[in-house]
Amino acid sequence: MTASHILVVDDEPDIRTLVQEILEDEDYHVQVAENAAAARTALRHRRPDLILLDIWMPDQDGVSLLKEWAEGAGLPCPVVMMSGHGTVETAVEATRLGAYDFIEKPLSMAKLLLVVERALDADRLRRENVGLRRQAGTIVEPVGRSAATETLRNQVQRIASHDTWVLIMGEAGSGKRTYGHYLHQCSNRRDGPFIEVAAGSIAGSGAAQELFGSEEGGRLVYGRLEQANNGSLFIDEVADLDMPAQVRLLSALNSRAFHRVGGAEPVEVDVRVLAATRVDLEQEVHEGRFREDLYYHLNVVPLRIPPLRERPEDVDALLAFFLESYPSQEGLPKRRLGTAARNRLLQYSWPGNVRELKNLVQRLLILGEGQEIELSEVEAALGGAVARAAGAQAGGLAMPFDRPLRDAREEFERLYLQHQLREAGGSVGELAKLAGMERTHLYRKLKALGIDPNDF
Repeated sequence: MTASHILVVDDEPDIRTLVQEILEDEDYHVQVAENAAAARTALRHRRPDLILLDIWMPDQDGVSLLKEWAEGAGLPCPVVMMSGHGTVETAVEATRLGAYDFIEKPLSMAKLLLVVERALDADRLRRENVGLRRQAGTIVEPVGRSAATETLRNQVQRIASHDTWVLIMGEAGSGKRTYGHYLHQCSNRRDGPFIEVAAGSIAGSGAAQELFGSEEGGRLVYGRLEQANNGSLFIDEVADLDMPAQVRLLSALNSRAFHRVGGAEPVEVDVRVLAATRVDLEQEVHEGRFREDLYYHLNVVPLRIPPLRERPEDVDALLAFFLESYPSQEGLPKRRLGTAARNRLLQYSWPGNVRELKNLVQRLLILGEGQEIELSEVEAALGGAVARAAGAQAGGLAMPFDRPLRDAREEFERLYLQHQLREAGGSVGELAKLAGMERTHLYRKLKALGIDPNDF
């Protein structure tokens, strides 16, 4: 595990040196700054995991600097305030602005180390909780008892011990994100961040800032690549990256450094890339849509996730998992599958893979009544899915003629984009071609209409 990076900001040389030596003895990586200006320069150079910030400094006081960060792009990490002349009002103001804690001088080194450890642990737990909320309803460790799933779990555990890039291939909904997260958890980067980015969402002019951050307008913004430092960057549907983004990403990962947008100094990063795709990247290379050099970098260790229809032995375990996890995690009513209903689901081909199974269980728990899920409910749920797909394929879009024009237009856009997403197999890049829209604008439109490409 890479040591946590701590920035110590204090105008007193003796205190800076003392704190630095003590923290380095505890295997932390420490950078020091003597005033607010030096602290800003240090933040541009590298994003710290924790800041120890003195309140009284000659050029600008620590609370004002804390306020500047909080009202700008937000605090980059936990901040612990230090002062020998602090007041209750100062402590309250610092806490209001987001400071994690307040330590009085002269410093007790035992207390300092305890606060540092707690602040780092709290931030790590916060990031894990954010990740869990984003993955609500997904599986941390892949569930299943088929030979294919057991082989995959063993393969991931072996791959995790080597710090190579990994290309995760599989159909939409097959569990690529789950296996990426599982690989991260099995690796020596497990205590570092696991940062996800949907390639389709960073096309065009916004790609550079989203991936690499920005220093334009005097505002420091950390991009996804820097947020993933010392951890893993999961790029979902990497084939949707446009060519400029592919070039910059490859350059940054090869050199382990990059420049933020508007920045003059290089920023060093140590990131493991986990890239997922539902399309044949080799074919994309042959057709000139994906860089060959990036493909070979990503394809050092390929990991193929078979569709659910190729591992039917996993269906029963997945049903049991989601029937248990939704009531406990989301407060949905607890229900059990009747024998006939279970048999029907075990015989179903699951074209939408694990995501379709998860969504169907959620729908049965939300809409159904009674403790047992009957066969008729399952048939209705499966029949509705088939009918919707068939209607879309036949071009049968139900037009909302009985609504106001604004609502009807929004509903038509939703139905149209859902239909085209099915035609595109869920690829935002292909959807942009079909709809004749620029991808950045298209992604905003999908978000506004509540459409998740991953559902297609």
